[in-house]
Amino acid sequence: MRILDTHLHLVYPERHSYPWLANAPKLNKPWSVESYFAEALPLGIESALHMEVDVAETDQLAETEFVLGLPRIAGAIAGCRPESMGFVDQIEQLSEHAHVKGVRRVLHVMPDDTSQSDLFIENIRHLPDYDLSFDLCLRADQLPLGTELIQKAPDVHFILDHCGVPNVAAQELDPWRGYITEMARMPNVAAKISGVVAYAKPDWVVDDLRPFVEQIIESFGWDRVVWGSDHPVCTQTANVTRWVEATHTLIKGASEDEKAKLLHRNAERIYRV
Repeated sequence: MRILDTHLHLVYPERHSYPWLANAPKLNKPWSVESYFAEALPLGIESALHMEVDVAETDQLAETEFVLGLPRIAGAIAGCRPESMGFVDQIEQLSEHAHVKGVRRVLHVMPDDTSQSDLFIENIRHLPDYDLSFDLCLRADQLPLGTELIQKAPDVHFILDHCGVPNVAAQELDPWRGYITEMARMPNVAAKISGVVAYAKPDWVVDDLRPFVEQIIESFGWDRVVWGSDHPVCTQTANVTRWVEATHTLIKGASEDEKAKLLHRNAERIYRV
């Protein structure tokens, strides 16, 4: 079954600045579209949405414009700064590119109050005017803040990245499970099954991932889940091949229709691909 990867990071250090990679030596190197699809195509991944890589703020627009010209990139989720007075100008520029599908502000490395300011909330309320969604990247302990944000911007469509960043290595289901259940009650949010291998032990097995993935599907339902590789971040404990194989094992008991929803159909609808 074909897969649309909703969470592919590409790194081109000769073009863009990635300050955070200085503290991530395993990832601090080029990651090209060619090398990714050499592995991904045989797995059934036919196309991908590029997820912004938290480049330097001055490189955000350039990153988006560059990746949209790469092969098999069906669209982009662009970097943004909703806490900035210039946010509306930024999304106006982004909206000039038809294949920009949404925006993301990495929040899991930011102070908790970043997403709670009046300016941040008012700014993201403009996203539906430009037909853009918002990817939420939060730590598990920040999920209640995400739920508050979703409630305050009911017309914005949110996608929760990486299953809400649970501590898979320690198998900490609670309080993450309760936070996920509460967030899933909001009709304007979907969840992305991605990233969990990066938060697992290096020697993880599929059953380590199972309770987290199954909780996401149970909470959000098959109509509000999408799949992402989180490449190359996933390479810290696996590769795309192993993550795809694990995914197929995890959803083995699902119907063909349910599998199609997770692997491509929901993404095509939610991200308008």
